Formats: sequence, structure tokens, C-alpha cells
Amino acid sequence: MKTDTGTMLKSSCCGLLAGSLLATGCGQPAHHGAKSSGFPGKIGKTYDSSEEYFVQHHPQAPQGAPNVVWVLLDDVGFGASSAFGGLAHTPVLDSLANHGLRYTNFHTCAISAPTRASLLTGRNSSSVHMAGFGHEILSAGFPSWDGHIPASAGTIAEILRDNGYNTFAVGKYGLTPDADITNAGPFDRWPSGKGFEHFFGFLGSMCDQYKPPLVEDNAYVTPSGRHLSEQITDKAISFIARQQKAAPGKPFFLYYSPAATHSPHQVEKEWRDKYKGKFDEGWDVYREKVIERQKQLGLIPANAQLPPREPRLEAWSDIDPQRKALFARFFENYAGYLEYTDYEIGRLVAYLKEANLLENTVIFVVVGDNGASKEGFYDGQVFEKLGALSSRDSILAVNLKHIDLIGAPQSHVNYPLGWAQAANTPFRLWKQDAHSEGGTRNPLIVYYPKGIREKGGIRAQYGHVVDLLPTTTELIGISQPEYIRGVKQDPIHGTSFLYSFNDEKAASKHTLQHFYVFGARSLYKDGWKAATAHRPDNVDNASSLSATPNFAKVDPQRFEKDVWELYNLNEDFNELNNLAEQHPEKLEELKKLFDEQAKKYHLEPLLDWYDLQKSFEHRVKAGRSFWKKAE
Repeated sequence: MKTDTGTMLKSSCCGLLAGSLLATGCGQPAHHGAKSSGFPGKIGKTYDSSEEYFVQHHPQAPQGAPNVVWVLLDDVGFGASSAFGGLAHTPVLDSLANHGLRYTNFHTCAISAPTRASLLTGRNSSSVHMAGFGHEILSAGFPSWDGHIPASAGTIAEILRDNGYNTFAVGKYGLTPDADITNAGPFDRWPSGKGFEHFFGFLGSMCDQYKPPLVEDNAYVTPSGRHLSEQITDKAISFIARQQKAAPGKPFFLYYSPAATHSPHQVEKEWRDKYKGKFDEGWDVYREKVIERQKQLGLIPANAQLPPREPRLEAWSDIDPQRKALFARFFENYAGYLEYTDYEIGRLVAYLKEANLLENTVIFVVVGDNGASKEGFYDGQVFEKLGALSSRDSILAVNLKHIDLIGAPQSHVNYPLGWAQAANTPFRLWKQDAHSEGGTRNPLIVYYPKGIREKGGIRAQYGHVVDLLPTTTELIGISQPEYIRGVKQDPIHGTSFLYSFNDEKAASKHTLQHFYVFGARSLYKDGWKAATAHRPDNVDNASSLSATPNFAKVDPQRFEKDVWELYNLNEDFNELNNLAEQHPEKLEELKKLFDEQAKKYHLEPLLDWYDLQKSFEHRVKAGRSFWKKAE
């Protein structure tokens, strides 16, 4: 009898020999004989004439592999947190950055679901069917737009689970199709079907902080009435504590994704009252203060200039005193909401330190899944449906009447548009604007005591959310799998930026990236950027997810007639100088390259708000609507 107990696979059972057992199952031979093509040992008639082969059913992580924590905040502009020059106090993010690295040239997809799909899969969102959302109203009947991430695009959780990690997620998931969100499932596109062994949070894109549609693992549960951020932090700590008790030292992956700071901006009064009077000078002065702080921190060039105030926005000096008090209160509440979110992150970090886990934990904090939100309209909103009111006067009347409820549990708050531009300092525009750095550039913090020599360093290498997955796997020392649970995997699109951890001057390796949100689009290549806002009826339709398109005003040739701009970000990082007329050949080169990228990554057909509304109406008319109410 011969045995081979020394050969132990590091991958899961179904990954044997790059999938050689796929046709026969894990360890189940196709036939008896000397050596089956699927089984590395030998199966004879008796034990003595056979050769054993022991499969590693419990994969082991590499020796000394770090714990991994990904933190993804929601709707936080570049200039909101104090870690990046903002006036909302975030001492925990400050500390992580001061003992780690600040990445100032990092990018998201300008809107939630595409960012999250790209982050978790390491692939461009359209390639994983999330050019839009999993929500019926924002999806369409094309592969890139159907909102169903395929099994061939395995997530970071699936990869780490199959390499010896336990995997947990808490907070916002935002990638489960509407049709799948009941207690009947199916569950293959819930977090549990995408590699997370435990989940506690909500499946949609936004929720009430006190009454969320709360899910634990594969079932809806009753909210406790406490703030959601407190609940998800408690649950994250309990997941880790339970795991470490059962398997001390076993590494874990935690995806910590609070609903904050997406609307509704709800937080306890003690937090919002901390900022009383702090923003009475308004959004214009805020921008001036923040850009100076950003220069002092070395985050932006010393000669950087503010973009002009957006023409659609009022100067603070032109606003009457009653509205000034209202608008200031909106941002007092928001700043308290962001500081409270920072506090809850701090509770998690404190637990890791107390449990002696922090030293060997790498923490990535993406400060926002897009730029600051423009969905509060010009005057903000205290309640959810204010955008449907007929006039700004109607909205203001409701807001002023209920000013004392801003941030309270019964409110559904978002701040006015002027604060979105302020929170995005030093960039133009805001969330959903895939053509602008204000929509796509978000701060990144990397904290890793064992792996980063320079504490408080600043990194300017170009990066994108697709890069976190390959950075994490390279850091751990594992390769991208060819198969996950029997499914052949599509290529990873991201580029590891581990090379930059201890080399401030290293050249960027991520040199080409496209962006797209409902018609707004851009292409980055080696510091140059071509971009178009795509406003086919000269209206900022994307300012409201509930906007009703006016089909009569829409030109069928609108995509071809889009006006493009050109920027040299190497010399003009915040897009103040449009070079389209000076360099038409460069603009045409980048526009052509965008089209090539759209084909390569299956973005086509290019759809905008009008197309999505038509798709929705066609599905309803054809009886193909699939929306179900969460239970």
C-alpha cells in the first residue's frame, strides 16, 4: 500500500488541479483503473492495490497572513472628512491615515452599485452586469445592464474564503437584484452567495438608520431601534470574537460598509448639536477654508485654485437669513453624522487593538463610493418626498416648518446642492457625474503596521476601486484562482498598487480607465482625460432618481452630439482648463479609446435616464416587471 499524505492542496476541494475534478465531483473518480484522469491517486480493487490522496478540505491561509478589513463609506465627498482637509471631525480616520498612507488620486465609479461591484470583483462594473443597478428602474435587458453579477466574476470574499479566511460583511450590500430580495430568495446573489459566510445589514441602496430592512445571513430580522451603524459595529465585533474563540489566529476578512453617509442623514442630537454655529459662514467660505487645509496637509498642489461656484448655485451672501439658518443646520447635521460614523469605525479599531489583532490587520478605507450627493436638490429635504413638490417655495416651506426635525429618526434628510460642491472641495461637480473628478475621485486610506514603513505618507499614484482586490491578494501572497467552486473565472481588470506602499515616487501602473454613469462618461489615459456631461435636453436629469424624462425633448442622436472636454490632469488636477480646442487630435484619440473600452468591457449599449425609463415602461407593458416587496 502506498500513501501520499504530504501532498495537500491549498485550494478548496473543487479547485483540484485547476478544475480537473469538475466533471466528476470532488474526489469522485470517473472510473476504476490505474490512475483516473480526475483523481491524483490510484483506485484499485482493494485497499492494498490502491494509492490514497488526501484532499485539504480546510484550506490554510499563508503563514502569517494578515487579517483584512475593507471599509467603504457612502456618499462622502473628497473635502468632507478632516483626514482630507474637511471640517467634519474624523479623529479615527485621521489616526489611521497618520499611521498609514493617504492616497489622493484614487477613483470610484461615481455611483454606488457600479463602485461596489467593481470593488468586490476587481472588474469593471459593466463586465459584471452592473453598469446600472440591481434595481428594476435602473436596469435593462442587456448583459451589462441586467444587475446580475455572474459566478464567473468571483468576489474577494470568495477568493479569501477558499484560501483559509473566514469572511464577514456588515452594512450596505446594494448588489442584490430586486427580484431576489424576499425571504424566498434565491440567495445566490445575496452576500452569502458571493462568498460571505456571515452578513448583517441591508440588501438595497439606502435605508432608514433606525428602521432598516435588516437581514442577518439569509433571513430578514427585526431592527432593534438603535442606529444602524451601532448595530453593524456590534455585529462585526461579535463575528470576529466568535471566530477567534473557535480558531485563534485564523485570519478573517471583514467588509464594513455602513449606510452612512448616504441619505437619510439621521443621527442622535448630541452629534448634530456638536456643530451648532460652525457653518454659519456658508458653503463659499467652507470651500476656501478646506482648500487651504488641503494645501497645508500636502494633499493638493500648493498653487491649487478653487473651481468657480457652479452657475446653478447661489452665492451664500445672496441668501436670506432664514434660509441661511436652515441650510447651515443641514450641514451641521451632516457633519455630526459623519463624525458619528467615524466613532463607530473607532469602536471596531479599538476592539481589534484590545484583542491583539490590529498589528497584523491591513485596513483599507475608501472614503466614499462616489462624490458628495446632489440628490438633496437646491434646498435640501427634511422628508423623503419633497423633491416631488411643485416648487422650491413649497419645499422651503416644509423644510423651514420642520427645521428642528433635521436628523431626527422621523426625518429623511439630505443637504442642499451647495453643500455637495463644498464637500467635494477641491473638485467640480458631485455624485453621478462620471465625467468629473468630483464624481469619481475619493480618498483612500491604507493602514498596515507590519507592511508600511512610512507613517503618514501621501501617495499620488492613480488608482481605482478595481485595484483593491489584486492589491489584497498580492499582499497576502495568493494568486487569482482559475476556478471558484467549479466556475471558470473571468480575468481581473484591476492593478495591484502594493508597489507604492513603500515607494512614494513609483510610477503609476494603472494608466487607463473609463467611467460611465447614465450617459455621462470619461476616459483617463496617462494623465489626460476626455469627458462629456451628456445632458441631452440641457437639464441635469441625474439630480433626482425620481426625475421623469420628457421624451419629446430628447434627440435620438444625442450621444453623437455630446460636447466633449479635454484636461491634462498632470498639470490641472481639478479640471479648470478645458484644452479641447487646443488639442483636438488628443481629444479624438481619447474618444476613440473610450469606444474601444466600451466594447472591450461590454458597456454597450450606452444607456441614459431616458433609455432606462423606456426599458422600464416596456417591461411593465409586457408584464415583465419583476419587483417584489422585501419581507
